[in-house]
Amino acid sequence: MNTQLKRKIAFALSMGIITTGIISFVLLALNLGSSKGFVLTWLRSWSIGYLIVIPAVLLIGPRLQVHVDRLVR
Repeated sequence: MNTQLKRKIAFALSMGIITTGIISFVLLALNLGSSKGFVLTWLRSWSIGYLIVIPAVLLIGPRLQVHVDRLVR
């Protein structure tokens, strides 16, 4: 695996952790408030979101990048 591909995968994994963590926390906080079991519910939601986002980013990302590159030229 070349260095550029490793960087893209590492970036996708890192961004997935950060974005799904922030989004799941904010949405749960807005909808549930600070209820009992909030942290466990948040961690569960975060992990489910992460498992959905990473394959989507890795599969959709390259195709989307091609379209963006065409538009920006």
